[in-house]
Amino acid sequence: MVSQGDNKVQDLTAGELAAMLHFYADAGVDCVLEDAPVDRFEQSAAAKAVLTQQQPRGRAPQSVQQVERRQPAAAQGAPPPPQPVQTQATVPDETAISDARETARSAETVAALREALSSFNGCNLRFGARNTVFADGNPEANIMFIGEAPGRDEDRQGLPFVGRAGQLLDKMLTAIGLDRTGCYITNMIPWRPPGNRSPTPLEIELCRPFIERHVELVNPKVVVLLGNVSTKALLGTTRGILSLRGTWSQYHPNSDMSIPALPTLHPAYLLRNPAQKKLSWQDFLSVRDHLDRASAGSEP
Repeated sequence: MVSQGDNKVQDLTAGELAAMLHFYADAGVDCVLEDAPVDRFEQSAAAKAVLTQQQPRGRAPQSVQQVERRQPAAAQGAPPPPQPVQTQATVPDETAISDARETARSAETVAALREALSSFNGCNLRFGARNTVFADGNPEANIMFIGEAPGRDEDRQGLPFVGRAGQLLDKMLTAIGLDRTGCYITNMIPWRPPGNRSPTPLEIELCRPFIERHVELVNPKVVVLLGNVSTKALLGTTRGILSLRGTWSQYHPNSDMSIPALPTLHPAYLLRNPAQKKLSWQDFLSVRDHLDRASAGSEP
């Protein structure tokens, strides 16, 4: 660590700087607020000096914060305020949701949907994300997995489920005789929410037309919903994943389609609660049995 009186980035060793950047990334920091660093310790020391020199006798002491607020920015040693930066981000409304529906509906192929989603500006999440995380695996596969939203590793690589949760998912797939060449994997939300927070209801509604169209175009025989966000949004329920997991139902991406769907626990949840892996194992065995029955042409 760098001492308080020597708090300069240029004094950091390469290892210390790398550790600091990793810490910022893990904490969800993905943008800077100013072009130059501000030494808050130096500001406080200057404010204390002014307070000591200018405090009149007989008056109640003032806080350092009051002195700092009264001083101009130049006196505090802070850089001038940054100029406003133009951005395409806006507050989404019903018009944006209607635009999402029209944009998704116009895509006639999976490739066209990927292109349409990449150029869609109606959801503000895309302006803080590095990549649009569309899908991975085989779009011709019989089974489609739908997760929640990309994390840090997914945002960096532009692929779903490539971090620790994705590695666990790969092991679970292997356990039932599948891999990414034999299934198709995507997310309800294609852009990483800042700090890996949960997506808002409005963000979910903006992305819903794209995932619905995605399922229509892929037309899998089975849909597996990983976690609360995709389960609640696509099945139209308020029940939690722990009460729904393991129970088959029908998902309707449109009025003419009905696809068997199984909600199960998200791999990230299993990393935090490893004792629940036994429940997911039961669900994945049910998925394997369903696929085998479908291949044999019998009713699941």
